[in-house]
Amino acid sequence: MKMEESIMSPIRDACAVSARRWFSGVVFAALLGLSPLGSGVAGAQEVKQIKLGERQIQGFIASQDDMAKLYEGTNPDNSDPKVEAAAAAAVKKNGFSSLAEYDEVAMNISMIMSGIDPQTRKFTEPPEQIKKDIATLKADKSVPEAQKKEDLAQLDMALKDAKPIQFKENIALVLKYFDKLQRLMQERGPSD
Repeated sequence: MKMEESIMSPIRDACAVSARRWFSGVVFAALLGLSPLGSGVAGAQEVKQIKLGERQIQGFIASQDDMAKLYEGTNPDNSDPKVEAAAAAAVKKNGFSSLAEYDEVAMNISMIMSGIDPQTRKFTEPPEQIKKDIATLKADKSVPEAQKKEDLAQLDMALKDAKPIQFKENIALVLKYFDKLQRLMQERGPSD
């Protein structure tokens, strides 16, 4: 994996796309710390942090097969009303009141997953993770200077918007389901 693919903040990437479309490869790339959207990604939109419940995480996990099938091969920038309606039905079947609730849950799970070291299971807050990404990028001699400058500018923007996790109990809850969530990432990983 090239450094420029791995260095971009998964928080920024995760916030840049709709969560329900992630399963065409983007969510798992973001959660794994890749930059599937390339270097032209706009700054992160603010994510509404919510207190997660077990039901929401279980529903999120249960929704993945349906969501992956629905969005596989679709253009994430082009919403098809039939696909959106089917997605709404799929998430409602798994306990969500709407796609908006599902998206909020997915974004909150993503924020936490992107901060968990898979080996140590230690969580790093988003601002600290971005600072580590900046330091790693600055030290990497293999990244062309033009790309490095562009990536550093994006990381600096992301750092300005990054906020610590508001509901600390969400970290423990996501860690409880970490193995299942990580398995989903591996099964649905980027298709490149």
